Amino acid sequence: MQHRPDRRAFLRITGALAAAGAVTAGLGACTGPPSTIGTWGDDEGGEGMDLTVVIGYGNDQSWDPTQTASAFAMAGIQHVYEGLLDTDPVTREPYPALATALPADRNATTWEFTLREGATWHDGEPVTADDVVFTYRRILDPEVRPLTRSFFATWLRGARATGDRSVALDFHFPFPEAAARLGIAKILPRHVFSREGAWEQASGGLAVGSGPYRLASHQPKSNSTFEAYDAYNGPRPPAFRTMNWLTIVDAAPRLAMVSGDSADAQIAENIPYAGAERLRDDGLEVRGGAGMNHAFVMFNTGNPPFDDVRVRQALLYAIDTDQLIEVGLRGFGRAPTSFLDEGNPAHAPAATVYTYDPERARALLDAAGVSDLSVTLMSVNASWLMDCLPTIKESWDAVGVSTTLEPQETSALFSKMDQNQGYQAVVAVSNPNQFGLDADLIMRYNYTADGLWMRYARWHESEEAAGLFALMDRATRESDPDRKLELTHQYLDIIAEQAVLYPVVHNELLTAWNPDRVTGVRALAYPGVNVLQARAAAS
Repeated sequence: MQHRPDRRAFLRITGALAAAGAVTAGLGACTGPPSTIGTWGDDEGGEGMDLTVVIGYGNDQSWDPTQTASAFAMAGIQHVYEGLLDTDPVTREPYPALATALPADRNATTWEFTLREGATWHDGEPVTADDVVFTYRRILDPEVRPLTRSFFATWLRGARATGDRSVALDFHFPFPEAAARLGIAKILPRHVFSREGAWEQASGGLAVGSGPYRLASHQPKSNSTFEAYDAYNGPRPPAFRTMNWLTIVDAAPRLAMVSGDSADAQIAENIPYAGAERLRDDGLEVRGGAGMNHAFVMFNTGNPPFDDVRVRQALLYAIDTDQLIEVGLRGFGRAPTSFLDEGNPAHAPAATVYTYDPERARALLDAAGVSDLSVTLMSVNASWLMDCLPTIKESWDAVGVSTTLEPQETSALFSKMDQNQGYQAVVAVSNPNQFGLDADLIMRYNYTADGLWMRYARWHESEEAAGLFALMDRATRESDPDRKLELTHQYLDIIAEQAVLYPVVHNELLTAWNPDRVTGVRALAYPGVNVLQARAAAS
């Protein structure tokens, strides 16, 4: 296992080192012979249908399942790889994937699994218990420290093979929530990723899974194509002969691809709010999913005056969230009352709620001795966030904070943050619901002792951070549900008060599809699509 310095690992997550061009040749070397699905016949019944999907996010980021937070790659990975267990994309209820059954006792500290007989990798090699052990060792490796480590390291001791097709997972303490977490750990082929340089190839698009679709080609900044894997014998078989996923970040051309009589795509996600009614008028289904999708502000606490909590709080109180929702989001948003969205079972209003209060913002800046502050606000260029940025600038300008907006591609943004520790503030979009729904998972994605977000905020070594992380660990270990919830609310209050990385707005995501061409599509509350239960519409 290669050692990876934290910052290089994060650049792989965000794709800054993945711009080396197409990896089709590398894929061909590892994914075996072409699928025989071309003989499946015509579109009748759906097995011969070629599906085109439009994704509103870039596809030039990592396809390493242990490292990526890319919306495009994570959605694709759900179709290419499997966990021991996977989860329903909407309810997040776990179901057996590579494993043959759910754990018999979710309060046990050892979970035993048998692998699906006949499961093979996309190069034809059998899936074995050694692959499972290899995967979990990488996830837990303290030297590699992959992105997914924070979701497992607190409760999972390790994985061991108990036979050629049987494994055991050993826990530090009972953790019933692990059933839904196991879907994050996509099992990887040891014979592929133990080779020198393989992880770097994964950062550029190499993917060899056991799932219903194989990644056939990957063109960064353009599209990725998938083929049905005809040897797949798992629970959710492929329904489409091929899939072509296009990346179109700009809203207008994305809308055009799915609208009108000559539409080239059957499904598009990240539908701009202003275009929803037009698509409905054209006969498309347009549905939303509300959850943890949000825009957040992150402050560099290593760069004064952002080390002063009063300054951070002031800038959050200054934002006119109602205007941001009305103008930028066309009403498809909600002002945060906690880090968690209001639909989360663990939600409760935080002790500090940042309602729009410019006078309080000015008073906090005065109390901190800050005047004539100029801020360069860097941001990602997600289309819906671009519509919100002018309101943030106007709000900060109005309380005497001269604001310059600097939007850019995600990979460019994090490359700049890596190269220049003097940045001031960042606004970006995020949705930990890509990984799961429970509060512990969501918060550890953002706030964890050795996490990269906290390192970029330069807050992780503070006294306040140490207290927060200790409280989060207590909540994770707590077996009594009521006491666990109480501890969760306590640390959510601390996170709200400290305002290091905090949501500005929670918003709804819209997905559109042509019901005359495809059925079974479900709108997700996080970026991307999942078509494992979709089918071609009956002709």
